[in-house]
Amino acid sequence: MEINGEVFDKDVRFDQLGLSEPIMKALDKKGYRQATPVQGGTIPYFMDWKDVIAKAPTGTGKTFAFGIPMVEHIDPQSTQVLGLVLAPTRELALQIQDELRLLCQFKEGVRTVCLYGGAPIDKQINALKKRPQIVVATPGRLMDHMSRRTVRVDQVETVVLDEADRMLDMGFIQDVTRILDQMPNRRNMGMFSATISREVMDISWVYQRDPVEITVQADEENRPDIKQYRILLPSRSDKLDAMERILLAEGYERCIVFCNTKNMTDRLAGLLQMRGFSAQCIHGDIQQRLREKTLRDFREGKVKILVATDVAARGLDIDDVDAVFNYDVPDENEYYVHRIGRTGRAKRHGVSYSLVASVTEGLRLDDIVKITGCDIERLKFDEDGCLIPEQEDAAEN
Repeated sequence: MEINGEVFDKDVRFDQLGLSEPIMKALDKKGYRQATPVQGGTIPYFMDWKDVIAKAPTGTGKTFAFGIPMVEHIDPQSTQVLGLVLAPTRELALQIQDELRLLCQFKEGVRTVCLYGGAPIDKQINALKKRPQIVVATPGRLMDHMSRRTVRVDQVETVVLDEADRMLDMGFIQDVTRILDQMPNRRNMGMFSATISREVMDISWVYQRDPVEITVQADEENRPDIKQYRILLPSRSDKLDAMERILLAEGYERCIVFCNTKNMTDRLAGLLQMRGFSAQCIHGDIQQRLREKTLRDFREGKVKILVATDVAARGLDIDDVDAVFNYDVPDENEYYVHRIGRTGRAKRHGVSYSLVASVTEGLRLDDIVKITGCDIERLKFDEDGCLIPEQEDAAEN
């Protein structure tokens, strides 16, 4: 880990951070004692009301890094919004609220609310009438509430942009700046992201004051343990058969399959169901209520295969995914990293398979390897339907 360019490798325990008894009780209940690098690096500065810009790999505990100081700073007697977290997607916003509730469970009087599009606004307005001190929101829905005067952010002391690069890439930059401009009492700001884009730096330069820069590299200590494979297939029509062979042979309990389009996501989920697999899909056109139910069923093991577009590639709190399939090779290099990052989390072993059935897909994956530095082993099916290394098959010929 680097803090302002200086390397630190000291392990930090939560009981060394001067946290309150309610927060320590919440952490102890979950069995959390050792802070991750981004948590150990961020929490002391955020507790001192410093601005922070943190870059860390997916799955390294960024939510607790900003959530613990935010909850510590909240006055339970207040009836104002004091903490605000902006997230790019409703799924991530809901996950953040769940983790903040976990931290708040022994700090009586601290209330949270989650505001996101695709859900009835009246229900959210009723929740806001309970005067929460912490709001987690997507930018568009928060702007809607602000225009209706159902929420005020002028008393916010701490604001966090989570998955900041993704949020700005999605076109929220104007909403984000308008929201930030409405916070005259802001004391500190955190920007947390897996990558630091030019847009992220632009926001930092305008709205942060001498931010502490924390960088956690994907080294051997925090790099996800993911075995990556690319499988060469004769044609696209062979992809479903290939995936079925792997699923039956390996007996995976929980998998995510990524497609590039909503239409393909729907079709593939239906095809898997026809072959007897427990599969459901999520994408942007599915009603929010159904998306939440599908994700809940997937977490609880009622659904074994989640077929998704890249809306599910980042931010979802699903730690025990056995395998990820790239049914379609992603269009963006960064999407590949975030897709496979759904497996190999929380120190578990994971595996990813990218199905390649055209020269174009092969070139895209070559480019991903070149840019990201991922180590992807090449496999193919032999005549008996067994996976073997490509070079082994070539050597026999």
